[in-house]
Amino acid sequence: MDLASFSLTASEAWIEAWPGASVGAMAMSGVRNPEADPALEAVLDETAAELRERYAGASRAGLLSRPELAAYAAYYRRFDKTYHVLLQLESVALKGKALRARGSLVAAMFRAEVRNGLLTAGHDADLVRGGLIVDVARAGDAYTGIGGREIATATGDMCIHDGAGIVSSIVYGPDDRTRLGPATSRAIFTTYAPTGIDPESVRAHLESIAETVRVVSPEAAIDALEIVRAE
Repeated sequence: MDLASFSLTASEAWIEAWPGASVGAMAMSGVRNPEADPALEAVLDETAAELRERYAGASRAGLLSRPELAAYAAYYRRFDKTYHVLLQLESVALKGKALRARGSLVAAMFRAEVRNGLLTAGHDADLVRGGLIVDVARAGDAYTGIGGREIATATGDMCIHDGAGIVSSIVYGPDDRTRLGPATSRAIFTTYAPTGIDPESVRAHLESIAETVRVVSPEAAIDALEIVRAE
């Protein structure tokens, strides 16, 4: 994808199905994606400590008092699922698990997800075909997920596709075709926000990812940041 012509649009089906929802996408160039980085690991450890202090003595029900987590939990219940970022936050903040991910770009997303509660997917921009379209999964839609698993989408779930197919859905996550890899130098981060989450929170969340990406890649630039809302 040529980031100079990056675009994020929404289908009428999505606008009608999920009024009040929003989706943001941020394109960055000049990124690096080593499997691990000492400076980033220090930031991740600081974040984990902050989360444990913030939520000391809390329960899962207490975490769900956060409006953004409650909004996602309500969305996932429609599909008989549990919001996995809630479970990740619980593991880090309440159970003492280390805040780690394989690859610095995924780690930057993970840090933002557990801090802000907003669901994000990452893609290698050079593997994306054309503009991104926010849509609704229909019966029979399918794609290949991370690791090669074949995914039949949940009908009605929010999804994003490019010119070659679905690149992510809320319930089942990102695809394998556009996944971030060791050679990724240009990345696209997308954030889904169900009804009840302000679009400006989506913008701030994406900007926080860029801040963390720059721990490893100081010269990384935001080439585009767009938000669509169902209204």
